[in-house]
Amino acid sequence: MTAIEAIATALPASVLTNAQLRAEQPDWDFDRLEQRTGVVARHIAAKGETALDLALNACWELETRDELRAEKIDALIFCTQSPDYIMPPNSCLMHAKLGLRANVLALDINLACSGYVYGLRLGASLIESGAANRVLLATADTYSRYIHPRDRATRCLFGDGAAVSILAPSRDGRGIRDIRCGTSGRHHQQFMIPAGGMRRPRSCETSRETVDQSGNVRTAEHIVMDGLGVLSFFNKTVPASVREILAANHLTLRDVDVFVFHQASKVALDSIRTALEIPAEKMVIEFADTGNLVSASIPVALKRALEKGSARSGQLALLCGFGVGLSWGCAIVRL
Repeated sequence: MTAIEAIATALPASVLTNAQLRAEQPDWDFDRLEQRTGVVARHIAAKGETALDLALNACWELETRDELRAEKIDALIFCTQSPDYIMPPNSCLMHAKLGLRANVLALDINLACSGYVYGLRLGASLIESGAANRVLLATADTYSRYIHPRDRATRCLFGDGAAVSILAPSRDGRGIRDIRCGTSGRHHQQFMIPAGGMRRPRSCETSRETVDQSGNVRTAEHIVMDGLGVLSFFNKTVPASVREILAANHLTLRDVDVFVFHQASKVALDSIRTALEIPAEKMVIEFADTGNLVSASIPVALKRALEKGSARSGQLALLCGFGVGLSWGCAIVRL
């Protein structure tokens, strides 16, 4: 069994509050936006500050706690959709910055809100196969780079941040009991950046601003999200996936002590909690002052819950991520 041995997080110093946004965009209905998103502030990366920088800051925290030793890392997985370069991958850059050994496996995965659970699946597979003993999993993004300043559908929701986790063999019965992941690629257009890749390179045309029927401004080089479509899809998919993994492990919802879903938005988490009839005290909600942190949202929320005591060592937790792809994943973990 593979355990999540340690988690460290890092957020940019700069904070953008709803009061600041309200002064900048006075025509936006912030009362309604706050009610739906649940976000009142978000951390925004400074100019020149990248997802790699944030992940390294989290690594330095682990080092100060003596929970990260370069000579003991066998594999490095970096999950991001905002890498420093097209090539090389962030994992190779982090490998150099941390001074890891030459025989360390290092790779990036290009996933967003499901990325932490997918990363756990890959890391646990390496450990359980004997290919690695200790895995460093980094999840970091600077989605603010992909958001048009006048797109209220995304600007009010997302923040920047990072988390790094150490995965290692369990020594006391704690750890990952099961992970199940899914994909619905045919729905990929509901959440994407249409231009900037090889299929549709950037051009004068892709930089042209458009206004949708709700008044949101963006270009093809920014995040385009069908919020209602994504919400509708995951309102059906997530509860079914949670029930499936629990049934496969001969568990019920009552057996789970704490639920840590991707911190997508208040309306999304409220819908999931209602559908599954999860008691409010079992549901971790930790994103009002960070916004949606994409692949880092689950580990950031989990670490905060452990620090506050709303989650405790030894409890049975269900982690669930869902988003771009569309993709999703659930994990049952003994904390």
